[in-house]
Amino acid sequence: MRATVMYKAHDVRIENVPDAVLQNPTDAVIRVARACICGSDLWPYNDGPNVSGQQMGHEAIGVVEEVGRDVHKVKPGQVVVMPFAYSDGTCTFCGDGLQTSCVHGGFFGQGFETGGAQAEALRIPQADGTLYPLPVGEDDGLMPSLLTLADVMGTGHHAAVAARVAPGHSVAVVGDGAVGLCGVVAAKRLGAEQIVIMGRHRGRIELAMEFGATDVVSERGEEGIERVRSLTGGFGVHAVLECVGTEQAIKTAMGIVRPGCGIGRVGVPHYETIPDAQPMFYQNVSVAGGPAPVRAYIDELLPDIMDGRIEPGRVFDRTVNLEGVPEGYRAMNERQALKVMIRP
Repeated sequence: MRATVMYKAHDVRIENVPDAVLQNPTDAVIRVARACICGSDLWPYNDGPNVSGQQMGHEAIGVVEEVGRDVHKVKPGQVVVMPFAYSDGTCTFCGDGLQTSCVHGGFFGQGFETGGAQAEALRIPQADGTLYPLPVGEDDGLMPSLLTLADVMGTGHHAAVAARVAPGHSVAVVGDGAVGLCGVVAAKRLGAEQIVIMGRHRGRIELAMEFGATDVVSERGEEGIERVRSLTGGFGVHAVLECVGTEQAIKTAMGIVRPGCGIGRVGVPHYETIPDAQPMFYQNVSVAGGPAPVRAYIDELLPDIMDGRIEPGRVFDRTVNLEGVPEGYRAMNERQALKVMIRP
């Protein structure tokens, strides 16, 4: 079968790899109907992967092709969404809605234990706890929005939940990538009254406003902090959704959060320690978040997508086939595309 393989920085290839097959009785094999390139894929794209020859991709909707003898909740022919982490659905952490800490779990597109979703097919470990059947066919018009349940919509929602967004709150979203834009959707959905999007890309800002953002701050660093504080009477916002993962982003979050309030951190951190620990302490600021347990949020978010109340699939602004994936990486890396969807 064909799959996306990364060898080093800016070296992404579509190659023949061994077919996806069942290895364990709890496995399933899906034919990938939709996949996508994530902003987090650009970190190894620019820095080189930890392991040369890494198969890429961790978000997909697929059609179940085959299941192991111990799989009982999904069956061949079903259309399913595949969250970026696999989980057994039965351990204590899965029971707590924290599937990204599952004792038998892991992440797609990392190392060689699993393949990547930017491929024609994929083996799914722990299929019963991982895959979520969808009430649609594989060519349904809602597929772009349903695909966001595999990562970016669930991750934006996780940021809002971790930051304790509530009705009437003021919220700032740091980052105008797909996760940040889905964070705007999530904050609006949870009742935020003021939503500040911090970004500087025109098309993304326009989409953020359509999603519910009320204010735009394009300045960075201290200028950006002062601008956000000026929009909130000098007090700062009730919740910050940090959707980038750089030290500058977390420092900005610390500078704009209201005392006693929270930061939801979902950008993969590219720093060793959280800066500004003393202000965090003396201002009673809470910092929470991490890899989003998106599997736990599907029950809540799916009805709003099915009914058209939210349209997170609008973050996809380019679609490619499998052979077009290397160009998709380049386009996203050069900010010529926001998020690329793949139809193998």
